[in-house]
Amino acid sequence: MRTESIETRANEFTIAFKKITEEVGKFIVGQDDIIENVLIAVCCGGHVLLEGVPGLGKTALVNTLAQALDLKFNRIQFTPDLLPSDVVGTQVLQETDGHRGLKFQHGPVFCNILLADEINRATPKTQAALLETMQEKRVTVANETHAIGQPFFVLATQNPIENDGTYPLPEAQLDRFFYKLTVDLPGHDDFSEILNRTGGNSQPEIRAVANGAEIIRLGETLREIPIAPEIQDHLVRVVRNTHPQNDSAPSKVKNYLRHGASPRAAQAMLSAARVRALLDGRFHVAREDVDAVAIPAMRHRLILSFEGEAEGIVSDDLVKSAIRAAY
Repeated sequence: MRTESIETRANEFTIAFKKITEEVGKFIVGQDDIIENVLIAVCCGGHVLLEGVPGLGKTALVNTLAQALDLKFNRIQFTPDLLPSDVVGTQVLQETDGHRGLKFQHGPVFCNILLADEINRATPKTQAALLETMQEKRVTVANETHAIGQPFFVLATQNPIENDGTYPLPEAQLDRFFYKLTVDLPGHDDFSEILNRTGGNSQPEIRAVANGAEIIRLGETLREIPIAPEIQDHLVRVVRNTHPQNDSAPSKVKNYLRHGASPRAAQAMLSAARVRALLDGRFHVAREDVDAVAIPAMRHRLILSFEGEAEGIVSDDLVKSAIRAAY
């Protein structure tokens, strides 16, 4: 039972967060917002989906984060021929002292940080193998359940769905991602700095500056940050405004959405808003915090209608409309 004041723990949170961010920033260039948002999700115990064309440093970001955190790290390269057993593990026949029996061989998901690289290159059956793992933090094989150690995060990368050889993730699996972040092309100066850091014989040395127990403790601190009833009402209004059947939903949502964001989106927004409040030096959540986290928390949870797909509507614009309608 920790007896420190919330102010002391909040200060510890901010120091630890900035320390990890600075360590990752030694190698990753021009992606400050992405680094911050990935770390927000990690502190909240959530999974992250990183989308962008190949070569933008998505895998490098996850590798660098794993080095900055003293956690067990595994990587799975998703391909069309990958099987569910290649992800979660399988029963193997072993002989011990003349007796044969089946023993469960752990798959790569038994770690703390799992990099699911190009997750939408695998078939839906293999993608679904991660569903129980992401939500329940466990694996069930042959009627036996095996727990995964804590903390556990899936940091997945995917190519834009219009690329050849990709399989869109099912809605149920998308909903299990805390954030979906879009990785964009770096600017001219950032391009030059990337070449400077990677074009020589030496690479920046990344040190482990936090461990699993610290990450869990940061999450416990977050859950003690208060949110006023009127701010929570604002958060609920924003999420409900993404549902076309809601009376207060904006016209864009009613015209172009088939289904809105789930309660998981509201849970993610609350946790992430608390982080932003602490990083801003406040011990309470404001409307601005809720609005700032709404897009990455909901963009992948909205299901466009036929009209929305035909018009090429972007989910981010619909989230912005839902925010405006909440005031």
